[in-house]
Amino acid sequence: MSNPFNQGDPPNEGGRPPAGNQGAPQQGPGHFSARVPEKVRGVYCTGQIIHDSPKEFVIDFLQGLNRPFQVVARVVMTPQTFAEFIQTFQQNLGNYTRTFGEPTMPATPPPERRPSIEEIYENYKLADDQHSGVYANNVIIGHAPTEFLFDFFTAFYPTPAVGARVILPAGQAPKFLATLRNSMTQFTQRYMKPPGDQPPHFPSTGGEQPTEPPQNP
Repeated sequence: MSNPFNQGDPPNEGGRPPAGNQGAPQQGPGHFSARVPEKVRGVYCTGQIIHDSPKEFVIDFLQGLNRPFQVVARVVMTPQTFAEFIQTFQQNLGNYTRTFGEPTMPATPPPERRPSIEEIYENYKLADDQHSGVYANNVIIGHAPTEFLFDFFTAFYPTPAVGARVILPAGQAPKFLATLRNSMTQFTQRYMKPPGDQPPHFPSTGGEQPTEPPQNP
């Protein structure tokens, strides 16, 4: 597939990347756009959980700001797409750091006990129409001083279309990237390492892998 994984243009004055504008997709050096259906709204996340199987990765983006706590987006990717996502995110985080410095989060006391996956899903509502998630084979990543924005989309003929738009606090970006890498490492060890052989190479880079538990009030 041509032109996969574009970082998009730098964010505009409002802090949003220009990708995702309505109309025909535009392609060129450093620029790509995809249609954003009316039902797709940007969702803010405070935590993530990553699941894997031999055929795909599933990223659940969680929001624990107020009740009801929710899974606000579920994105499904092939392992190859997931590996490319890691590489693109790493490049974008490097660009952010060169412009704004290392992203940081306010210091918070660690939880007394890390919740289990089962406990998290007992407390976070997953809407019926999100159980299957949205499939993505591309992503456009943008950033502003306080946040990263991910447009997960499919580049299918005739028009690329965004299935999920997720906003991540900038301070969470390094930990999210580390979790993505760990997930790929565990996937490789679990499914792709024949006995006596070396594991295949993926971009420097878990299973169910939560990032830091979502911040509940």
